Amino acid sequence: MSIAENIDLITSHLPTNVRLIAVSKTKPTELLLEAYQHGQRNFGENKVQEMVWKQEELPKDIGWHFIGHLQTNKVKFIAPFVQLIHGVDSFKLLKTIDAEAKKASRIIPCLIQFHIAEEETKFGFSFKEAQEMLNSTDFKSLENVAISGVMGMATYTDSENQVRKEFAHLKEIFENLKSEFFPGNADFKDISMGMSGDYRIAVEEGSTMVRIGSTIFGERNAKQSAI
Repeated sequence: MSIAENIDLITSHLPTNVRLIAVSKTKPTELLLEAYQHGQRNFGENKVQEMVWKQEELPKDIGWHFIGHLQTNKVKFIAPFVQLIHGVDSFKLLKTIDAEAKKASRIIPCLIQFHIAEEETKFGFSFKEAQEMLNSTDFKSLENVAISGVMGMATYTDSENQVRKEFAHLKEIFENLKSEFFPGNADFKDISMGMSGDYRIAVEEGSTMVRIGSTIFGERNAKQSAI
């Protein structure tokens, strides 16, 4: 199937309130253009250098989503244009994003990443850590970031019940944060969860944003994935 057909198949399973983020990491720009020409506008990258050169080469109405673990010393390179940072996994990172956004005269939307999987390799806050951050004076002094929701990754497992439980837990975290810290804030609206293997479960559990790569573009090859 073509990239266009793959996008159509995925979007046929998505409610109108769920955005598709085409995860284009390691993929050449010609494949992104195929998706773009079919109407796809949101793309996800996890390497700063790759995102920067793709942003320079591709149409300017693309919304660039940073979806990987972001190092603080790399924030300055994407601050002028990134549309959404999905993986804010520490207060230190959020403060750096705020500082670089101020230099770029922008307010950068961010998602708080939560550790919902059983795998210890995943980054993210616990609910208690997020509460402590959001209650802090330091957080309340930030002016150039906007917390627009939450993000999480389920355990890589064949157990649908476990994946469903973890996604339901992230939805519960979102609801608790909404009522405690963001009541009446229309900008706090997104739950970024679900990838190629589990996005249908994620949507059933309340996802508003799915991050899909291989189902659109095909599997990454080993040589490319080292980029």
